[in-house]
Amino acid sequence: MRRLAFLSAADSTDVGVHGAYRRRRRYVDVFCVRPRGMLGILVRHHRTGAVGLSIVGLVAIAMLFAPLIAPYGSTSQDLLAALQAPSRAHYFGTDELGRDVYSRVLYGARVSVGLGVAVVVCASIVGVAAGVVAGYRGGRLDGAIMRTADAFLAFPKLILAMAVAAALGPNLRNTFLAVTVTWWPEYARVARSIAVAERHAEFVAAARVLGVTDRRIIRRHIVPPVMGPVVAKATLDVGHAIIYIAGLSFIGFGVRPPDPEWGLMIAQGQNYIASAWWIVTFPGLAILITALGFSLLGESVRDMMDPVLRQDARARGEAER
Repeated sequence: MRRLAFLSAADSTDVGVHGAYRRRRRYVDVFCVRPRGMLGILVRHHRTGAVGLSIVGLVAIAMLFAPLIAPYGSTSQDLLAALQAPSRAHYFGTDELGRDVYSRVLYGARVSVGLGVAVVVCASIVGVAAGVVAGYRGGRLDGAIMRTADAFLAFPKLILAMAVAAALGPNLRNTFLAVTVTWWPEYARVARSIAVAERHAEFVAAARVLGVTDRRIIRRHIVPPVMGPVVAKATLDVGHAIIYIAGLSFIGFGVRPPDPEWGLMIAQGQNYIASAWWIVTFPGLAILITALGFSLLGESVRDMMDPVLRQDARARGEAER
């Protein structure tokens, strides 16, 4: 009987190892930069995703090469050129202090987009770690972690972020902390739901019988299935995070002057909408286009992570050809 039980556990482990390998292989196939990988699927089967990727790529270029592209500094003032309309000298015009709006929009991408990406990355890391531990361990630890997450989810994100920012003080670092605190519970819930399902899988039980440590089981069998949904959600959330950060800066709880953040630029130019529409228009368009790009890209990444939707997309592409 012991031998039969051992053989059964070994067979389950073999199936589990191959199943985990196939999941990791699908994960690699999606994200490898090759014709069968992410870029190939986006270009060939997801036109909206290709558009989103193009927008995100242009924004990334603006972030990285802002000092080379911008004709002026982000804080350079020329009071004699204040409130000038868009022209060859100032593509997006100037604000009330004579600062070039085009240059500030380019530099603002570093603050707005960089902060949004940092918030999503940190929130996903904290949320995935908490959710995986809660789902795999279970018991009181699971209850404590998830009740804490529920407490954060009980408040609207913007209201909670405003409260945290008001308590810590409005600046770049505290804005990052305020938004991160409000975003991690969603990732914890996603990770926990997958971890609970994987914890009861046969290959995990077989691995325990064979003496595999919990750390190795989590790293090799629990975390890989979690990454797909988390990456898709994170891509979508970057655009939302940019909007939340802009909203906090607009109402005075976010980034402080003279940092060229897009929401702060709109707040500073709202008194000049009637006479100098360009001060608020171009930062607003930057927020709109960037959030749209991340949303389109995130929708396509989510479709690629779903095997059924991925096969349907390939079938549609082949039918069109």
